[in-house]
Amino acid sequence: MLAFAVRRIVISIPVLLLSSFIVFALGTLAGNPLAPLLAKNPPTPPNVIAAETVRLHLDEPLIPRYFSWLGGVLHGDFGPSVVSTTDIGSELASRFWVTIRLIALAMVIALVVAVVVGVISAVKQYTATDYTTTFLGFLFLAMPAFWLAILLKQAGIEFNNAVGDQVLYTIGASSIPPPPGLGAQIVDVLGHMVLPTISLALISYAAWSRFTRASMLEVMNSDYIRLARAKGLSRRTVMIKHALRTALIPLTTVTALDIASIIGGAVVTETVFQWKGMGDFLLQSIRTDDVYATSSWLLVSAVVVIAFNLIADLLYGVLDPRIRYA
Repeated sequence: MLAFAVRRIVISIPVLLLSSFIVFALGTLAGNPLAPLLAKNPPTPPNVIAAETVRLHLDEPLIPRYFSWLGGVLHGDFGPSVVSTTDIGSELASRFWVTIRLIALAMVIALVVAVVVGVISAVKQYTATDYTTTFLGFLFLAMPAFWLAILLKQAGIEFNNAVGDQVLYTIGASSIPPPPGLGAQIVDVLGHMVLPTISLALISYAAWSRFTRASMLEVMNSDYIRLARAKGLSRRTVMIKHALRTALIPLTTVTALDIASIIGGAVVTETVFQWKGMGDFLLQSIRTDDVYATSSWLLVSAVVVIAFNLIADLLYGVLDPRIRYA
């Protein structure tokens, strides 16, 4: 298993380099970070323009700039930002934990709900329960992420107005200033996560529950399931120990592939709820044509995607002994 994990990591390195280079090149060609200075009236002094050009390495060709930035990343230097007072590495580090807690909690909730709903829907195929879960699944699947987030935010505002107190938080990842005491701060952060987490989880749950249902139906019609029932095993044991374990393999694949779209959904969700996370940092970087910040954001996101795909590959061996032994 260790050799397999090392092999997967080595294979991922060229993918990581290629994706980072493409974004770096596109960001470089898409705009000029000095455009705001050039458009100022009265005009910016030429020596200021020249100094910024050197600081941002705009006087260097594309390929040397990329490798210079990549070499800096390996030493913890993510390059100069268009905003001279901004340290890209520090910004990414602080904002990463804001976003990753949202993504992790939303994925856990979505997976648990998707597995439970998918199994129940498969066991009760073509019943009222199945039709209801199918309708809800397609409803959330068809609903845009930004629209669902806006609806939940408005619902939270209306609920707070109805009870006359701040029960559901609709702005920010935490209160400013934070409440005194570690316990109060943890409760405050969790309170701010309720609506964004529900918004992100519902979009993911909708697709995953359909995959779970389809996979369970396919497994339940397999010969080894009939054999297990014929041997006298209880329905519960057959469903959980034999059917569900095999049915989770396709869901693992889909979850790993969807992590990129979940990160994209987190960008939208953070924008609606005004979180200062990775999404807000990406949008700021794009607006200011900050190539180094945008490329660094993608590099971190690509590492997360590759890590989740590696975890999925390792889970295959846990779920199916045939893969582990092979």
